[in-house]
Amino acid sequence: MKSKTRITTITITKVALSTAIICILGPLSFSIPISPVPISLGILGIFFAVYVNGWLWGTVSCVLYLLLGFVGVPVFTGFTGGITKLLGPTGGYMIGYIFLSLIAGFFISKFENKIPLHILGMVLGTICCYALGTVWLAISLKMSFGAALVAGVIPFIPADAVKMAIAVAIGIPVRKAIKKMSTGSESEH
Repeated sequence: MKSKTRITTITITKVALSTAIICILGPLSFSIPISPVPISLGILGIFFAVYVNGWLWGTVSCVLYLLLGFVGVPVFTGFTGGITKLLGPTGGYMIGYIFLSLIAGFFISKFENKIPLHILGMVLGTICCYALGTVWLAISLKMSFGAALVAGVIPFIPADAVKMAIAVAIGIPVRKAIKKMSTGSESEH
C-alpha cells in the first residue's frame, strides 16, 4: 500500500533550505570569453536539492528558485533576477533546471545506493537541460544549433562533470544522515 504524500515540517524545512542553497549558489558565476552563457554553480545547487529531497521536493525547490528569480530577487547568474533574464538567451538553461531536477532526482530516489545510476541520472538530466538551453540560445541569438552547441554546451561539460562528482561526494552522506534523522517521520518521494 502506497503512502500518501504528506507535507511535514521536516519536508518544508528541507525544501526551504534546498531552495536557499540554490539561491546562494545560482548567482555565483563567471563569464567565459567564448560564450554568452556564464559558468554557474546553479546546477550544483539543483543536484544538492534532489539528493536531500528526492525528485518531487527537489523539483519544488528548483521551481521556487526560478519563481524567486522571476519576481526579481537577484538569485540568477551575476546576482540578477526578473522575467527578462528568464526570457533572455540563457533562459532555456534555467527552465531546463526543472527537467534536470526531475530526471536526476528520479534516479537518485529510485536507485538509492547505486552511485553509477545517480551519475547516469545527473548526466541525462544535464543533457536535457543542455538541449533545451541550446535550442533557446540558438533561437534568441539567431545562431545555428551547432554554433549554440559550441557556445552553450561544449565549454561547460568539464565543469558540470566536476559538479556531479562534488554532488555525489557530498550528497550521498548528507542524504543518508537526513534519512537516518527523519526515519519514520515522512516517506521518500
